[in-house]
Amino acid sequence: MDTMRIVLGSIALVCIFVSLFEYRIRKADDLVIYETKGQIALRKSLIYPRHFSLPLKRTIYPIQLNTEMTAVGNLGVSIKLIGSVAPSLEYFQSLVRVGGWREDAVARAAEEAQVLLQGLIKEYTERFEIQELSSTNILNYLYEKDPLFKEKLGIELVSLAVQSLEPTDPEIAFALRQQEQARLLEQTERLSHQARAAAAKAKYQTEEEIAEMDHELELKKIKLDKVLFEKESALSLQRLEDELTRNRMRLAFEKEEVDVLKSSPELLMLTPQAARLAEASQNLKNARTVISFTPQELTYGSELLGLFQQLMQKVLEAKKDD
Repeated sequence: MDTMRIVLGSIALVCIFVSLFEYRIRKADDLVIYETKGQIALRKSLIYPRHFSLPLKRTIYPIQLNTEMTAVGNLGVSIKLIGSVAPSLEYFQSLVRVGGWREDAVARAAEEAQVLLQGLIKEYTERFEIQELSSTNILNYLYEKDPLFKEKLGIELVSLAVQSLEPTDPEIAFALRQQEQARLLEQTERLSHQARAAAAKAKYQTEEEIAEMDHELELKKIKLDKVLFEKESALSLQRLEDELTRNRMRLAFEKEEVDVLKSSPELLMLTPQAARLAEASQNLKNARTVISFTPQELTYGSELLGLFQQLMQKVLEAKKDD
């Protein structure tokens, strides 16, 4: 029994030792691949056997390319390109085929990516004239070839940037700079003209709206003036009618008064004018009394004067008899 226990214990220790020696815990930034049935697959478990697996760093790898290409007409162009690549999660088979079963397989594939980039740029530049080449067009063309990098190298393009794109001939470079400056000036002038045209259009629309508002305001003012004029006309007409009514009433009253005086002449002495005349005739023999009549009194002045003359005649005759 003791021998059996020792054997079992030894086997257990050997298993533990083998496990500690063979198995590893996957790091957070590692991609662990393995071969199964002739295909490369990705392990998803946290623990993996190190002799049957290959850990790859998930980090990106920088690339840099300084090359001289030729455009149409065999004109030299100097291009400086920088970027970064990372392992593709779908094409580990291509990555192992290019980089080998090594931990630096992605770095080796990045070196091959630089060669592939150089070939693609050469293929692109040879199809265009030197003045037609631009950093944006080159980058767009390279990004379109990203599936090619995945299929052939097992990596994908993370970022690319063209640091410089210049002709190798200084005279051509100077001419292109002059052309670019002229283009920028023309574009600036065109944008400035568009801005001025937009400002003028906005100003015209604003002035047109203001003029329309002024016109509407003037129409409303005319309508208000018309209403005010109609009200003032109605008020003036009402005042005139009231004045005519008062005048008619005054004339009617004075007519009644004249009728009363005609029927009773002795009442004429009670009027203020007659009283003043009598007082003046008693105090001064040569006094003259001036009697003024209002415009309303003149309408019946002839009748009143006749009555007054008759009354004075009677007074003078009575005085002579005495």
